[in-house]
Amino acid sequence: MAITLYELEGCPYCEAVADRLEEAGVDYDSVWVEALHSERDEVKRVSGQRLVPVLVDDERGVTMAESANVLEYVDRTLAPAATEGSE
Repeated sequence: MAITLYELEGCPYCEAVADRLEEAGVDYDSVWVEALHSERDEVKRVSGQRLVPVLVDDERGVTMAESANVLEYVDRTLAPAATEGSE
């Protein structure tokens, strides 16, 4: 599974998403971003904006921001897939 989470150290929204991914048993890669918005060029390139967290699901062609949306996506899409893969 090709999941990437763009996150910022100390960001509570990023931590909530990372925790949910781990609880769901989803394998993912973290990309740590710079604290300054102006230096988050990679996040802007993949998502069109500079805010985090941003989740990229290459397998499903999904890129999304806004932690509430990402949490819902993890619960509805990624967690069930992770459970199926462990059986």
